[in-house]
Amino acid sequence: MRSTSNPAFRNLPTGGAGYGSYGPNVGFNQPQGMPGYGMPSGYGGPQAPSAERPMTVDDVVIKTGASLATALITGVLAATWAMSQAHARALGPVLGLMVGGMLVGLVLSLIMIFRRKPSGPMTLLYSAAEGVFLGAITGLFEFIYPGIALQAIVGTAGVFITMLVVYKTGAVKVTPKLTKWIIGATAGAAILMLFNLIMSLFGVNTGLRDGHPLAIIFSLLVIGIAAFNFLLDFDMTDQMIRQGMPARWAWFAAFGLMTTLVWLYLEILRLLSYLQND
Repeated sequence: MRSTSNPAFRNLPTGGAGYGSYGPNVGFNQPQGMPGYGMPSGYGGPQAPSAERPMTVDDVVIKTGASLATALITGVLAATWAMSQAHARALGPVLGLMVGGMLVGLVLSLIMIFRRKPSGPMTLLYSAAEGVFLGAITGLFEFIYPGIALQAIVGTAGVFITMLVVYKTGAVKVTPKLTKWIIGATAGAAILMLFNLIMSLFGVNTGLRDGHPLAIIFSLLVIGIAAFNFLLDFDMTDQMIRQGMPARWAWFAAFGLMTTLVWLYLEILRLLSYLQND
C-alpha cells in the first residue's frame, strides 16, 4: 500500500481472504455489478465464506454513515446544551464537556491506531466522543456567531463531496509524488500549529491563529491540505478493497475518514469565525 498522512491508515496488514481465491474486489473507481461489490452469489462470481467475506464499497459507506450519524446525534445534543449554558453565562461546564470529549476521542483514536484492529464499538464510541467535542465547540461559536454552525456543516460536506468526485472521476490522480507532497504539507502544517501552540503558552503571538490576514491565509492553506488528505483516504480505502481485506476492516476505513472530517470541520469553523470578525 502507498503511504498516507492519516495515522489511522499507517502500517495496515496487506491482502485478505477475498483476494486471489475469489478475485480482487472493486474500489471507488470501479463499476458496480463486479465481484466484491456486494452483488448476489452467481452474479459476478463466487463469494468468499461469510467468516472472511471481503470488504466492499457498501461496507465502507454503511460504516462511515453510521459513524457520521453517531457523531451528528451526540454533536447536536452537545451543541444544544452548550448554547443553553452559554445563554446562562455558565461556560465552565461547556469547557469541561469540550475537554472531556476531546480527551476521550484522543485516547480511543490512539488505542485504535496502535492496536491495528478494526472495532465497530470503538469506532462508534470515537465518533460519539468527537461529536460531543465538536458539538460543545460549535455551541459556543453558534452563540457568538449565529448561523456559523450550518455554514461549517455545509462547507465540510461540500469539500468532502467535491474531493470524492475529484477522486472518482480521476481529475486528480493519487500518484506517489502527490502522496509525498500531501504527507509533507500535512507534516509542515502540524509543525506550525504545534509551534504556534507552544509560543502561545509563553504569550507570544505568531499571527497564525489571531484572526488577522495571515491567520486567514494559514487557515485556507490547512483546509486545502485537509481536503487533499481525503484523496489519500479514498485511495487507501480503495486499496484495502482491492486487496480483499475482510469486511470488518470497513470500520477502520470509516475511522480514518472520520479523523480527516473532524480536522476539516474544525478548521472550517475556525476560518468562518475569522471572517465573522472582519
